[in-house]
Amino acid sequence: MPRGDKSGYTDKQKRQAEHIEDSYEERGVGEKEAERRAWATVNKETGGGKKSGSGRGMPENHAPSRRGGKLGGEASASRPAAERSRSAKKAAASRKRQATKRSATSKRAAKK
Repeated sequence: MPRGDKSGYTDKQKRQAEHIEDSYEERGVGEKEAERRAWATVNKETGGGKKSGSGRGMPENHAPSRRGGKLGGEASASRPAAERSRSAKKAAASRKRQATKRSATSKRAAKK
């Protein structure tokens, strides 16, 4: 298998890499760099390509994905502070609204 060949990966790993790559591109990272980072993240999470044999499975570690998400990207950094603040306030209001909906639904279910 030549270097860079992705045939040794599962379909799930390929989907994950594609999704991660898209996220990086949305944040302003170049296409090649986004692909490189995406595969590095998948490798770090899953331990590389397909593994065969009993007892070879290891739990996935999602810390690399969380780390990448926390770092943010150029796209968010380029927005003015007021716009980011407005967006955060809108998100907080939405979460609060959803929480009250969920609690009202659970109260109705408890009465039945």
